[in-house]
Amino acid sequence: MPVITALKAHKRDKDRVKLVLDDGCAMDLPLMEAARLQPGQRLSQTQLDALAGAQSFQRAFDRALRFLSYRPRSAQEVRRRLLQAEVAEAEVEAVIEGLSERGYLDDLAFARYWLDNRNRFKPRGPRALRYELWQKGVETSIIDAVLMDLDAQDAAYRAASSQIQRYRGYTRQQFGRKMSAMLHRRGFDSETINDVVRRLWQELDQSEDGACGHDTRE
Repeated sequence: MPVITALKAHKRDKDRVKLVLDDGCAMDLPLMEAARLQPGQRLSQTQLDALAGAQSFQRAFDRALRFLSYRPRSAQEVRRRLLQAEVAEAEVEAVIEGLSERGYLDDLAFARYWLDNRNRFKPRGPRALRYELWQKGVETSIIDAVLMDLDAQDAAYRAASSQIQRYRGYTRQQFGRKMSAMLHRRGFDSETINDVVRRLWQELDQSEDGACGHDTRE
């Protein structure tokens, strides 16, 4: 049976320990696992298998944390990432559970983050947002809950306002067609689109009347 020759503090992670065996093998273990061990201890095959499992879990957990470090993710996004990395399914579910318990995964918080981010930088309508969150594996009940806070009229107005300079000089029909198509692609419904396009055309029309004194567009 292999014998533990050393238990060393990990250089980069205070919550891990490097275990060294007399056959030259080494493992990175969670601190809680290493706390049960001591130099000179002989390990059975069953113990070695359990330690290898703990090491594998820690690696998968660390991989998930790195993935989460760039931005919040849904549980399904993390699950897909780990499965793509060929982590065993049972281990993936254990990692998901561990991340959720520690507060690193929360689909409601993620959905709110996603909605807020879209609303600030690229406003979209309920249809588009629902589809995006569904693609990320968020449950329908959570999607319904966060979309209740969305002011679609305001989002559509801000989305259209950011594009209005592109359509100066267009006729009313051209303006309406182009702006409506853009808002439709962003996931807004017809009623909201019609209201916002009408409002923006009036604002644009008034601003050009003020600048030129007359309006010759159809």
